[in-house]
Amino acid sequence: MRWSDQEVSVGGVAVDDGALPGLQRSGLVRSVRPPDFAGVTFHEVLAKSALNKLPEGAQLPFRHTVNTFRGCSHACRYCFARPTHEYLDLDAGADFDSQVVVKLNVAAVLRKELRRRSWTRETVALGTNTDPYQRAEGRYRLMPGVIAALTEAATPFSILTKGTLLRRDLPLLRQAAGRVPVSIGISLAVIDAELQKTLEPGTPSPRARLTLIRDVADAGFAPHVMVAPVLPYLSDSISELDELLGALAGVGASGVTAFPLHLRGSTKPWFLDWLAAEHPRLIPRYRSLYGRGAYVSKEYSAWLRERMAPLVRKHGLGDSGGLYGAASSGRVAASREVDMTIAAERALVAAPELAQALTLF
Repeated sequence: MRWSDQEVSVGGVAVDDGALPGLQRSGLVRSVRPPDFAGVTFHEVLAKSALNKLPEGAQLPFRHTVNTFRGCSHACRYCFARPTHEYLDLDAGADFDSQVVVKLNVAAVLRKELRRRSWTRETVALGTNTDPYQRAEGRYRLMPGVIAALTEAATPFSILTKGTLLRRDLPLLRQAAGRVPVSIGISLAVIDAELQKTLEPGTPSPRARLTLIRDVADAGFAPHVMVAPVLPYLSDSISELDELLGALAGVGASGVTAFPLHLRGSTKPWFLDWLAAEHPRLIPRYRSLYGRGAYVSKEYSAWLRERMAPLVRKHGLGDSGGLYGAASSGRVAASREVDMTIAAERALVAAPELAQALTLF
């Protein structure tokens, strides 16, 4: 690769960057620091497996996921997946944002696994942990191979992303949808560009994601949007939610799912540090709301549902059936299945051991 002159480790000759002990166990090939990704180190690994099988009794409507990366340069302060980086002896804060693990051989390994006689073509979820269309995908181009492998194996799949790089693969996804059920979800929780930039500094802007949703719809899909997390006292006003849902309806979103911010494990102090720096006046209110755990009170959840319901009805976004769809009359329409990606996130924050299973190499 053209990044060879940026190497900090190769094979057994490794420079100690504070990340290698856990990564060596995961098949590390080398680490590179490309100049066009300031402050980010990519740890290229050879994965032993691609399909991640969830534990029995996980209470999810799907049993397999694929993650092409671990860690994410989107740098969302609230990301529920941050604690999974600790399994690699990396921290859940700055390391999660800047130490990104790349599974170089993920498509080849996946193709081999899908050829097994035991494979029963169960739905596979992409984007349950870190975003498959984060910036690094533009360099490594892992997703076309993953999509092709799933399609060739007649395996339904879903994608959830904040990344506009998905647009590159729309023709391939459209071809795949002619053979298997394909569902596409976009995450957009904040319409205020200034708030979004400080909260999710590595993500495309709200305007860019709205354009992506329009392109996904124009390609024949029924894009479902994750309006999550809703941040108490920051993005939960009627005016903000109304503006966001109106914008989503205007670009062809098929439906939305919203739920409030949760702050589990090491994500909590990382988010609260950001809140103290950017919105210090809210610290007492957050301590009251989250002081005893990771979740908002039942009262706040009920309040948010009551606030959202009339806005969802107003903009016609309430009956999309989730992220999963099937090809019908040239259009990929939403099904009535449970939203698998949402279920995955909820299960992850409820059970850290499940998060580890979802991201094993």
